[in-house]
Amino acid sequence: MAEVHHFAYGWFNPVAAYLMAFIGSLLGLVCTARARRAPTGGRRARWLIIASLSIGGTGIWFMHFMAIIGFDVPDSPVRYDAVVTFISLALAVATVGIGLFIAGQGPRSALRVVAGGGFTGLGMVAMHYTGMAGMRVAGDVGYDLGLVGASVLIAVVAATVALWFTVTVSGRRAITAAAAVMGVAVCGMHYTAMAAVRITLRTDGDGEVSGLSPFVLIVPIVVLSALCLIGVMFSALQAMMQEEFDGTGVARPGPHAANAALVIPDPRGTDDEMAPVNPPFSLARALADRNSARVPH
Repeated sequence: MAEVHHFAYGWFNPVAAYLMAFIGSLLGLVCTARARRAPTGGRRARWLIIASLSIGGTGIWFMHFMAIIGFDVPDSPVRYDAVVTFISLALAVATVGIGLFIAGQGPRSALRVVAGGGFTGLGMVAMHYTGMAGMRVAGDVGYDLGLVGASVLIAVVAATVALWFTVTVSGRRAITAAAAVMGVAVCGMHYTAMAAVRITLRTDGDGEVSGLSPFVLIVPIVVLSALCLIGVMFSALQAMMQEEFDGTGVARPGPHAANAALVIPDPRGTDDEMAPVNPPFSLARALADRNSARVPH
């Protein structure tokens, strides 16, 4: 069995990976909490789609590749299949989206949280092992089934806890705590699954491995993840602005309502009612009434 290194560049990769997992989870859970307060099903779906892109794209997929750059096999080059790598992105967003829609749609219930957490956790696992399936080394890659099972359990339990925080507790502290838990879940699942890797090098061949170097992939991955993160933030800001703008059309009595009544007279008022004194508006109304009376019908 070949020697493997999980922290080839020290603590930079795990710290950067956790920050990505935390930021992506925080944005996604904020959008999920916003979806709970959405007045219509369409707006709720929009917030959940943004959340799935944030959690699945940035919080899970980008975190995975930030961490896996630190993975190294000294006796073999490590390469990646670009097609399988980007398939794992679509898989992460889709499965996390299903989980968020289960937990975020309809009436709140423990069954929905458990089912949604299960799908979200399995989305983390599916993304990871699909991404690992795209890894190429000069040998065969196997896994310790016990650690694989532990990684699945960590992902499902922690994702369920994070969704429970989001759908049952409101407030910045609760959402931040849920994002921190989810960041630990993603990183914990990743490094537990990586500890399960067993590589047996081939003795025949020249040691050449097909595929792309992780440093070649890092540029498009960083660019794509940055665009995804910017797009998520822009979409969330646009959705909030639209909801606030739509909310201005609803009349809400405020502390200045009484003062406004003293300035602008009620056009439906009768002679028996005491009309507010406002000479400029009264003169304008009188002129308008006189002009309308002169118009032949």
